[in-house]
Parts: sequence; C-alpha cells; structure tokens
Amino acid sequence: MPTAHVLEPVLKMKVDELFLNWLSEATTQGMLKEYLQKIKNEEWVDTGAKTVTESSGSVPSGNNNATSKKSLTDRSSAPLNAPSSPPSTTLPTGNTGNSRTGLNGRLSRRSVSTKKQTQVKKAEPVTPVLSESIPRFYFPRGRPIANLNIDALISRIEKIFSQFPNERASIEDMGMVAKACECPLYWKLPLFLSAGGDRTGFVSVHKFVAMWRKILQTCHDDASKFVHLLAKPGCNYLEQEDFIPFLQDVVNSHTGLAFLKEASEFHTRYITTVVQRIFYNVNRSWTGRITCSELRKSSFLQIVALLEDEQDINQLTEYFSYEHFYVIYCKFWEIDADHDLHIDPRDLAQHNDQAISQKMIKRIFSGTVTRDKKERKEGRMSYADFVWFLISEEDKTTPTSIEYWFRCMDLDGDGVLSMYELEYFYEEQRQRLDARAIEPLPFEDCLCQMLDLVKPESEGKITLHDLKRCKMSSIFFNTFFNVEKYLEHEQRDPLSVARDSETEGQDVSDWERYAAEEYDILVAEETASEQYNEGYENDFDPAEHHIASELGLWTEKRHLFGIPSPHCDIDFEVTNAHYLLQPHNGNAALDSSSLHPNIQVNTGELFSSAVLLPCTSPVNQNHSTRTAPYPQREPASARRSGSTGPRRPAWRCPS
Repeated sequence: MPTAHVLEPVLKMKVDELFLNWLSEATTQGMLKEYLQKIKNEEWVDTGAKTVTESSGSVPSGNNNATSKKSLTDRSSAPLNAPSSPPSTTLPTGNTGNSRTGLNGRLSRRSVSTKKQTQVKKAEPVTPVLSESIPRFYFPRGRPIANLNIDALISRIEKIFSQFPNERASIEDMGMVAKACECPLYWKLPLFLSAGGDRTGFVSVHKFVAMWRKILQTCHDDASKFVHLLAKPGCNYLEQEDFIPFLQDVVNSHTGLAFLKEASEFHTRYITTVVQRIFYNVNRSWTGRITCSELRKSSFLQIVALLEDEQDINQLTEYFSYEHFYVIYCKFWEIDADHDLHIDPRDLAQHNDQAISQKMIKRIFSGTVTRDKKERKEGRMSYADFVWFLISEEDKTTPTSIEYWFRCMDLDGDGVLSMYELEYFYEEQRQRLDARAIEPLPFEDCLCQMLDLVKPESEGKITLHDLKRCKMSSIFFNTFFNVEKYLEHEQRDPLSVARDSETEGQDVSDWERYAAEEYDILVAEETASEQYNEGYENDFDPAEHHIASELGLWTEKRHLFGIPSPHCDIDFEVTNAHYLLQPHNGNAALDSSSLHPNIQVNTGELFSSAVLLPCTSPVNQNHSTRTAPYPQREPASARRSGSTGPRRPAWRCPS
C-alpha cells in the first residue's frame, strides 16, 4: 500500500526561507560581524547561556585556545534565533559534547528547533495596537460630525414649538420647524409624516423631538436623513411611491405651480413625470431603488434646496420643469390613439413620423428597458416608461440614455455589441433608405465608419464603456435605428457641425434644447387656435359677411382642430392665406364678382357651391387628437421678470 506523502520537506523549505530572511537583516549581520571579530581576537563571547565548561566551574585559559576556537566555531553554525523574532544580543550555542554528530546532526537540530519556534510564533495573538491602528473608512449613513451639540438643536426646535397653540404644529407650521432643523423648506411634509402627523393632523413637540433626536444620532448627512424620512419602515432605500407625498406638497405649495391647483387631474401626471425623471438621473443602478450612495452622487438634494428660492419652476430643468412635463405629456397624447394612457407598438411607431425602426420598437416592448411587468405582458407601454423613452430618444449622450439604447441593441445580453447585432439593426435602416430612393452605404463601409467613430478597445466588439467614452454616441445609435436623425446628420452643413463642437462644453443639453423648441411650437399652435376661435367673425371683410348673410350661407364657427366634413376637406392657398371650403345650403350659383376682389374663383368648377372661409393653418386629419384636454399652460405672470428667454403667452386649459 503506498505510503502517505510527507510534507516535511516543503515545511523545511519555508523555514529555511524565513531563516534566510532573518539572516539578511541589518541588525543580524551587524551582530554576527561583532561576534566573528571577537572570535578572531580570541575574546570571550557572552551568549547569555551557560556552556558545559561553565557548568563544571572551568574557566577558559590560554592552554585551551584550540578547544575554545573549535567550540566557538561550532556555536556559530548552530541555529540562531527564530525568524521574525526581535534581534537578540546573544548568539545561541550548540552542544559540543558529541563531536561525531557532525553537520547532519546540527542541521537536524536546527530544523527541529526552528519548527518548534515557528509553532510557538503561530500561536501568538495579534496585538491590539495593530488592529486599532486601522481607521474606520465606511460610513453608510454619513461621516459623524465632530462636536455636534444635539441638545442645542433640540432646544431651538422646542423654542419654535412654544410659539404654536398647545405646542402642536400643523402642516402649515412645519416650514418654520424645518428651518429650525436646518433642513430645506420642502422637507416639511416628510418631517410632518415621519413624526406621525398623518394620523392626528398635528405634531406634538415631544413626538417630534424624539424622532429628530434619533435621526441626528443615526444619520449624519442630508442623504441619509432624507432617505430615513421618506423610506418605509425598515428600508434603507427609496422606491417610486415614496416620493408621491413629497412631490404633492411641492405642487400644492410652490408659487411657480399655483396655476395648476385648479387642474387637479394633471397633478398625478406631473408627479409621475417628475418621479421618472428622478429615477432616470439618480438611480444609476437600474434597480428601481435609490440608495443613500446614489443620492449623494446626484444633484437632487441641491435642486430641492433651490425650490425655496426659485419662484420660476421652469428654471429647475433637471427634475421639476413644468415646460418639460408639458412637452412630454403632449407628445404622449398625440400618439396615444385611444387616449387610455397606454400605447402599443403601433402607437409608438408614429412618434416623429415613424423615425424609429420596427426592430428597435420590438426590442423596447420586449421588456429590456421597461419596468412595468404587467404592461409588458399585455404588449403595452405606460406613460412612465414613455418618459424614459422620449428623454433617451432626444438626448443620446447622457450615461442613462447610452445604457438605455445599449440594452436594446444587445440582443444576446452578453454586454458587448457584436458585428452580427449591428448588421441586424442596419438591415432595416438600409431598406428604409432604399424606400426613400436614397442609396445606403454597404454595411461594411458603415461598420468601418462606426468603428473609427467609437474606437473600441477590443477589436470586433463594442462595449458600453466604449460608447460612454465616445462623445458622438448619438450618431452611432441614430445610424442603426433612427432614419430621420441619421439623414439630418448626413445632410448637415459642415460649418454647423463645427459650431456644435465649439459649444459642446455648454450647460444646455440636447434634451433641454429639444424641450424648449417643442414647447415654443406647442405654444404657438395653441395661441393660433385661441386667436382663431376668439376672432373668427372679425377676420371677415364686411362685404363678405353681408353677401354670406344675404345668401344664407353663414355657418356656425367650428373649432380649428375639429374633424372637418368629408365634403369640405379641400384647402388651397390664395393671396398667401389658407382658405377652407365650407358647403352652403343654397342652390343658387355664386358669381365671382360677388366675392372679395382678391379672390378669383372659376364658377364652372366644383368650388362654385362653396363659400371661402379664412383659416390660420390648413386642416390636417392628424390634428383631430388635439380635441382632447391638454395640461394647463403656465401663465406669463408666473415667469421670472429677469428671465432672458422668450416670453410665453398667457394660456389656459382648452375647453
């Protein structure tokens, strides 16, 4: 039967290694040199241990020089102190009683002695000094503030509560309490709810002081305090529903949203938009849970602190802008055919004149980037998911948008975009260009351009890090699934591209630029509609009004975006103005001389049975969606007087 493998040679090698390390120390070498010098000078070496000669009472003399040299030589070859032990001032001695043992005996004794010392060394505990020397470096709830006087803060809060009846604070009084706690003003509702104010309608001084003292002792920065106030009991993260009471208080009390109080049906949709924008910018882990660490790395708490001083809510473009909400909601309403606040792939394909490819739309609805599992099973997208889509579509340079589209293009989920995946999306893009009679680039040429654009670190595959490092990620994505923006880039003037590169470092993002432009367009359309409805009758020439009245051709005014009659959906341009043909009830033919002198009509044509009515814009069947209610617009008086942007006209919720 084979014998077990002996591990002693390996252990001996390790011990020899440790011994050589000890022998190479400067203190050990100095000590050995000192002893060797004494041996050469035939001086006595005090090793701190008694030898056999000393134990017998003998004293070395000159007659025993040879014996003494031999004894000292044997001692010098004996094992020294154990490795890693403190250097000793004495040199260990060997047993010279038996000279027949020779070198093998000395090596054996050295090995056994070193092995015992090594075992003793392992049993020694680590000294407390070494463990205490490592400072604490992880503070999940913030680094504690040195010399924080909690009692002084509590006394200040008690002084504020003494001003209220029965030392009880209502929600209206929590603004003063929040400032006494050295918190931003709009922390007032979270403070009120955390102290139990939702159950009784007020907060007593004792409950609030006990709650706030506990927070001061456990939470040491604003991020941890905010999470503690809004999170559910026992949770150290924030979910989407945790922000709803906080944002509802902002809607109810911020002066920049005062015009929205009467339109309560849009409160929920505005809050949903803000919540999605918060998670879009803050929740970088895509978990649906905002942690203290993510909150510290974001600018959300700084923006919340600015709500108190900024009266124009639209200046806070990162989260709370009402103009941005108005643009997002209007874009969603236009493609939502049945207006049930849910869209399907057919609806999403109508966005931006069917610019997004069908393959990409299929990937979006596959659940790659949507969060609502119920909506995904039903093949629909909610308004909350549309917020993520629109922001990512219009600004493909932010980290979240790059991750959004990278997830969609990564078909196999391996974390890289292979050449197969790029060809899969480019094939439909090539077909759409062919349908427009535009000769597309071969995939090989397009691939070379994209690889030169991105410059991936690994040949043949593009990673998420490569796209984030690339400053032209929008061009990369548009090339593979957005034909409109791809053509827009290809047909741009090189001078405009140079100007964009010069202004690349400015603070205005692609999303903010898009939202401002679309908001101006929507305001202009709505203003034109209002002017049309209010000044419908005043736009006619008195002669036309008289002729129409005499002939009984006058019709009731109709909303601009109302669905026109199937008999009058013809529009044409006369004297640089658009006119709409309306049928009349009379059967008498119209004489062209009875109309306005600037209008020339051939009475022999079909148009002889119609009366011409001016219209601010040609009728479009797609505008029929505008009959649904839109969110109320912000009045011009709510804008800051010192704003340098274009002045918005006063507007109201359309009837």
